[in-house]
Amino acid sequence: MRILIIGGTGFIGRHLVRELTRMGHSVAVFHRGSTHPDLQADHILGDRRDLATHRPKADVVIDLILSSGAQAEALMKAFRGVARRIVAASSMDVYRACGVFHGSEDGPLEPVPLTEESRLRTKLQTYPPAQVKALQKLFAWIDDAYDKIPVERAVLGDSELPGTVLRLPMIYGPGDHLRRFHPVLKRIDDGRRVILLEEGIARWRSPRGYVENIAAAIALAAISERAAGRIYNVAETPAFSEIDWTRKIAAPLEWDGEVVTLPKERMPAHLVQPGNIAQHWEADSSRIRQDLGYQEPVPVEEAIRRTIGWERANPPGEFNPHKFDYAAEDAATSAVSNC
Repeated sequence: MRILIIGGTGFIGRHLVRELTRMGHSVAVFHRGSTHPDLQADHILGDRRDLATHRPKADVVIDLILSSGAQAEALMKAFRGVARRIVAASSMDVYRACGVFHGSEDGPLEPVPLTEESRLRTKLQTYPPAQVKALQKLFAWIDDAYDKIPVERAVLGDSELPGTVLRLPMIYGPGDHLRRFHPVLKRIDDGRRVILLEEGIARWRSPRGYVENIAAAIALAAISERAAGRIYNVAETPAFSEIDWTRKIAAPLEWDGEVVTLPKERMPAHLVQPGNIAQHWEADSSRIRQDLGYQEPVPVEEAIRRTIGWERANPPGEFNPHKFDYAAEDAATSAVSNC
């Protein structure tokens, strides 16, 4: 099968290229030429705004970096009559639970685990403009109109070109721009004896996935005709709480410190997380497991070990999305000890 990947040189894309190549498929990557990893793929240089001109031949087109409805509509138009199917990477942020968490959706909490039939957000602005601007510093492909709901509608609503949508979780692993392990790992490496978590955050459950496993799920959906017209949640099971994740990261490091939970009003300001933490994001991924036989090729423990190794070898540069104020954390810990 000839498979074209848009976004194939990025965080997920490099693993996806390797997985599809391992399966015996011919792979091409369409990109702007800013990065040239050593991938066994044809490199087609261009800007996504010029896809209608290029129209590279492929049986299946996988787009990992669709940001808006307009981009998705242009993609479908460009590949009608060229490809047999489009596979689009979406996000769990389409669910109403995301809006409830961020405070943009009124009303009761959404039941979890989230399934592919769970309610979507009613407001199409996923994040406030300021947050979108911050994300654009890390992800150049995000445009000002970022929202995966219109993306999904365009990909699944085309009468001529079938589509498949994968709703992806919080993804960790080597190359993670958001440095999801860094807050725990840095404190352990700095010799901290206590790691503080807000009580609500400690209990909070969210969908996660290791980058190589996510790539394996996308590859499976791309080569499976049964996936046409389908939506799939992709997430590890079970969904661990934040305190569970903290302990799982600490375990291979043989850290013998303590994770302490505090109510929100006693937490240092830099560790107080915004949002309605009563709204969990735990997701059900049984559909892709039952339909396509998906299983994670890399176990969680090994995925954590690999991620820790990469984090230590590649410390954050000037930009660090996390905050550290050990004096404030010690003061909060002392206040608890004196109670």
